[in-house]
Amino acid sequence: MVSFRTSLLAGLAVSGLVLAGCSSDDNGGMDNPAAEEGQDARGPITFAMGKNDIEKVQKIAERWNADNPDEKVTVHELAGEADAQHETLVQSLEASSDEFDVMALDVTWTAEFAANGYLVPLQDAMKVDTSGLLQPAVDSATYNGTVYAVPQNTNGQLLFRNTELIPEAPENWDALRESCEPLPEDKGCLTLQLSQYEGLSVNTLDAIHAWGGSLIDDEGNVTVDTPEAKAGLQALVDAYGDGTITKASTGATEEETLQAFTNEESAYAVNWPYMFDAAEDTPVGGKFEVTPLVGPDGVGVSTLGGYNNGINAHSKNKATARDFIEYIISEESQMGFAEESFPPVLASIYDDESLVEQFPYLPALKESLENAKPRPVSPYYKAMTKAIQDNAYAAINGTKDVDTAIADMKAALEQAGN
Repeated sequence: MVSFRTSLLAGLAVSGLVLAGCSSDDNGGMDNPAAEEGQDARGPITFAMGKNDIEKVQKIAERWNADNPDEKVTVHELAGEADAQHETLVQSLEASSDEFDVMALDVTWTAEFAANGYLVPLQDAMKVDTSGLLQPAVDSATYNGTVYAVPQNTNGQLLFRNTELIPEAPENWDALRESCEPLPEDKGCLTLQLSQYEGLSVNTLDAIHAWGGSLIDDEGNVTVDTPEAKAGLQALVDAYGDGTITKASTGATEEETLQAFTNEESAYAVNWPYMFDAAEDTPVGGKFEVTPLVGPDGVGVSTLGGYNNGINAHSKNKATARDFIEYIISEESQMGFAEESFPPVLASIYDDESLVEQFPYLPALKESLENAKPRPVSPYYKAMTKAIQDNAYAAINGTKDVDTAIADMKAALEQAGN
C-alpha cells in the first residue's frame, strides 16, 4: 500500500503548492513560522466566506461588532461556486497575504490548507474547546492529529420516505429494498445522486463506510480494496441493477432528487436537510418522514458536509481571530444557525424541544451526524474524488465489474499521492 504521508512533500512540490520558507513539522503539516507570530495580537479582522450562506455569519459578526468595537469583523463575500472560492483563497494565501484573517473552508479543503502551511494550528494559546461539538465534524477539521480549524456548521444526509407509499420506516438496507416490492409500476423506489460529480463520491462513500470499508486509513494508506469496501460498492451496483435505485439517479443531482421525490415519482430519496423545507409546499407536503440513512445492519453512514473556520497563518490579529471562531460556536450563534435550517455543530442544540417542534427533522439529523464520517482528510482530495467518481460511475453503469472498478480506483488513489 502506498502512503499519502510518505509522498506529501513531493506531491505538493510538483503541484506548486509548497510555501516558500516552510518545512515539514512532526504532525505532517507544514511548519510556517508566520503562524507563531501575533498570537496575542488583537484588532480588526476580515472573515471570508462564499456568498450562498454568508448572511448567516454576517448576523453573528454584527453582534460581535456591537460588543467589540475595537476588534470589528468585516465579512468578505467570496463567489458562490466552490472552485472559485478555493482559487481566490489559494491565490491570496500563496502570496502570504493577510487579506483574510478567518476563512470558511469547505470540509474537503482543511487538510490541503493545513499541509501547505496556510493555517494556524489550533493548539496551545490558539486552542479552542471543541468538546461540545459533534465529533465527526471535529474530525473533518483535524489533520494528522492536530486541529487546524473549528467546525462552523455541518450537514448530513437523510432518508426521505413517502409515508403514503411506504408507511413504515425500514430498519436496514434489505428492509428498504423489500418495502419497495409492492409499489405500483409507475413509482420508483429510491432516488439519490449518482450523476458524475461530487454527489456520486458522497453516495459511494456512504455505501463503502456503511458496509465497513474505507478509502484510506489513518496513516494515509489506500484501503479501498478490502472485502468490506467492495461490498459497499456492490450494494450500489446491485440496487441500481434491480431497480431499487431508480435509473434516473445516474443523471440526478440534489435538485433532480428533490423533483423526483416531491412529484411522487420516487418513494424514497437521499438528500440533505434543506429538502425538508423545500418539500413542504409540494404534492408530498404533510405525508413524508425522515430518518437517518440505512445500512446493512441498521443506521447507515452519512458523509459530512459543512464549513470549517481556519485562521490565516499570516493574520496580524490572531487572538481576535481565535476568539471570533469560538464565538461562532457559542450557543447563541449555533441556535441562530438552527433557526435558519443551517445545521449547527454544537451537539446540545439538537435536543432543544422548541427547535425540534419547529424543525422535526432535527432528531434524525443528529443521529445521522453522530454516525457520519468526513470525506478523507487529505490534501489530495480533489484527485481522490475523481478516482471515486470515474470508477463508481463505470461500475454502476455496468462498463466495469466491481472488482475491476475497485482495483482501478485503488491505483488512481495511489497515483494521486505521488
